[in-house]
Amino acid sequence: QVQVVESGGGLVQTGDSLRLSCAASGRTFRAYSMGWFRQAPGKEREFVIADSIDGRTYYGDSAQGRFSISRDNSKNTVYLQMNSLKPEDTAVYYCGADLQGCSGIGCYDVNSYDYWGQGTQVTVSS
Repeated sequence: QVQVVESGGGLVQTGDSLRLSCAASGRTFRAYSMGWFRQAPGKEREFVIADSIDGRTYYGDSAQGRFSISRDNSKNTVYLQMNSLKPEDTAVYYCGADLQGCSGIGCYDVNSYDYWGQGTQVTVSS
């Protein structure tokens, strides 16, 4: 069993930056691919960005040019840095851990991830 816990959400203004954290348990964290998804009210969960064990970062449309992901294996933590936030970024942000280590198109698929956190709310005011 892997526990995933997100933190760092909050209320910000348009143009602000915010960094979310995601801590995952397990001794083999470095072998997990980690992804961020988000879900706005009435919408499906949407892929944002992923850090794959293949060494690559995969970006969703919303993340291109504004968001980045980083990992600290010594802390079992992955970070989502969000810049130039817009009201349409308002959503609950979820972190997922893929113990099989997705790469490529697999990292875009919500079903690739084995464990999820409870989510953290990000609200961007106009």
